[in-house]
Amino acid sequence: MNQDMSLWSLVANASIVVQLVMLLLFLVSVVSWGMIIQRALLLSRAKKQFLAFEQTFWSGIDLGQLYRDGSVRLEQSGMVEGVENLFRAGFKEFTRLRQQAGIESDAIMEGALRAMRVALSREEEYLEKHLPFLATVGSTSPYVGLFGTVWGIMHSFRGLATMHQATLATVAPGISEALVATAMGLFAAIPAVIAYNRFSSRVDSLVSNYDTFSEEFSSILHRQAHAVRKTG
Repeated sequence: MNQDMSLWSLVANASIVVQLVMLLLFLVSVVSWGMIIQRALLLSRAKKQFLAFEQTFWSGIDLGQLYRDGSVRLEQSGMVEGVENLFRAGFKEFTRLRQQAGIESDAIMEGALRAMRVALSREEEYLEKHLPFLATVGSTSPYVGLFGTVWGIMHSFRGLATMHQATLATVAPGISEALVATAMGLFAAIPAVIAYNRFSSRVDSLVSNYDTFSEEFSSILHRQAHAVRKTG
C-alpha cells in the first residue's frame, strides 16, 4: 500500500464531515473501553466480595458482631459494598424495630424486608451503571459510521462531476476514505455489544445471588423475631 492510501492519509484527506464522524466514533470508543475496563474490575470485585462475605456469614459468627465489624470498616474506609449492604440494612432495621415496645413480629419482619429490598435495588442500580451507555454505543455506532460513509461517497461523486474522465484510481481514494468511517463504527460497536451482553449476564447472576441471600437472611430474622415474641 502506498503512502497516499495509508490509513492516516485516508483520514487526513477525508471531508470535514467525515472527519468529525471519525473523531466522534474515536472518542466514543475510548470512553466505552474505559467503561468496559472499569465495569469488568467492579463486577469481579463484587463477586469476590460476595463469596467472602457469604463465607463469613455462614461461619457461625454472631450477627451483631458481623454488623459491628462492618461499621468499623465503614468508619475506616467510608465504604461497604455489595451484599453486605443488604445485611446491614436488614439487620439495622430489624434491631431498631425490635427494640420498640408493642410492635408485632410480622411488622418487624416487614420493615426488615423493606429495608433489604431498597438496598437490593440500590446495589442493582450500582452494578448496572454505564451499561445503558454501552448498549447505546453498540446499537448506534454502526449507523453513525454508515452516515459518514454515505456522506463521504456523496462528496466523492460530486468531485467526479468536474472531471472529464473518471477512472478507478480517481474514485478509489474517496470511497476508501468514506469506508473508514464504517470500519470505525464497527470497531466502536462490536466491543460495546460483547461487553454489554457479558456484563448484563454477570449482573443478573449477582443480583440473583443477592436475592437468594436476602431470603436466607430473612428466614434467620424471622426465627429470631418470633422467638422474641414467644419469650416476651
